[in-house]
Amino acid sequence: MTNTTSDAILDRMMALHPKIMDLVLDRVWRLLAALDNPQDHLPPVVHIAGTNGKGSTLAMIRAGLTGAGHSAHAYTSPHLAMFHERIRLAGTLITEDALTDLLDHCYAANGGDPITYFEITTCAAIKAFADTPADYTLLEVGLGGRLDATNVVSSPAATVITPVDLDHQQFLGDTLAAIAGEKAGILKRGAPAIIGPQQDEALDVIERQIARVGADPWIYGQHWHVSEERDRLIYQDETALLDLPLPALRGPHQIQNAGTAIATLRKLGMGEDAFNAAMTDATWPARMQRLPLAGEVWLDGGHNPAAGRAIANTLSNLPKRPTVAICGMINTKDITGILAPVVDHLDQVFTLAIPGEDNAVPAADIAQAANDLGLKAQAFGDLETAFAAAQATGHRILICGSLYLAGHVLRHFGLQDTAA
Repeated sequence: MTNTTSDAILDRMMALHPKIMDLVLDRVWRLLAALDNPQDHLPPVVHIAGTNGKGSTLAMIRAGLTGAGHSAHAYTSPHLAMFHERIRLAGTLITEDALTDLLDHCYAANGGDPITYFEITTCAAIKAFADTPADYTLLEVGLGGRLDATNVVSSPAATVITPVDLDHQQFLGDTLAAIAGEKAGILKRGAPAIIGPQQDEALDVIERQIARVGADPWIYGQHWHVSEERDRLIYQDETALLDLPLPALRGPHQIQNAGTAIATLRKLGMGEDAFNAAMTDATWPARMQRLPLAGEVWLDGGHNPAAGRAIANTLSNLPKRPTVAICGMINTKDITGILAPVVDHLDQVFTLAIPGEDNAVPAADIAQAANDLGLKAQAFGDLETAFAAAQATGHRILICGSLYLAGHVLRHFGLQDTAA
């Protein structure tokens, strides 16, 4: 797929707002009004927030709906290899021609007024979803929830909050309670609130918001449970006990994401076909994705301490063998917090600055952080030489630290199609 035209429009959109991050909804409401309020004409919406697991959970919900014969729009971010990944229309990636027309229309409707890149592209997605028939709309929050550009639907069919953890503290607050409060901003009166496993501090805040707005609670540990037993996923709630295949997505943490997806599908009135498809048919790139390259190569875009713990748990469940990591990160992330959980699973770390990213952490800084944790580390100037050094070890290779690095890897190896 060529995307020269849409890329040019996206570049123009980047110039519409000088700030990197500015969380308000005024600009979104203004543009939506200019677009004739498409948010009021969407197919039933499932709105998903959380720190970790929201993309995987959305992928399983989407697979479940498809398996039950329903069509679903899906909006996710960020993209890995190309912007088109963010917008699925009734299950199919938006075409280049449709994206170009859509972006042109929204750019003109905005009239040159200040607006962030994420805000205008979110409005574009909502416009596309309103104009295209489907049975459901799945919206993934970009950042936080309360002031996120996706938080414009007054009566969603369901709201979902996956596990909340520390991330984006500079924008959402530096405590778990503050971050949970932002995530809980998506909850709406009368709408089912499907809540995945949470730490107590976060759950207290979420439960207070459920009571405050009058949402319908459906909380892990209270209203539903999920576990792995004898290589099967066991889901139980007040009226059902389900014995299902384990999720196709790798890692022990996917059990809780799968439970959240099943709980959501249950609230949407789905049945056995949906539950089985959610487990067996879901795909979500750069989340412990096995790459079709020589040797054993895994790609993960996790970028916070909770993601580091999830990677460690996944590695502990793989056959034991020496493992090296290729790591690149963005400077807003906690380098030590991400690396510390995986120290015991790695023999060596090869670091690089993510190409083309102004906020990339220098390779030497990541190497120093790894050294401080007791890991042998070596800095490289580019992916090609880092990957060659990793392959020369003959060990399992884990590429990790950032979704931006994951996207660069997929493009470098010509694996863009695996991101779709």
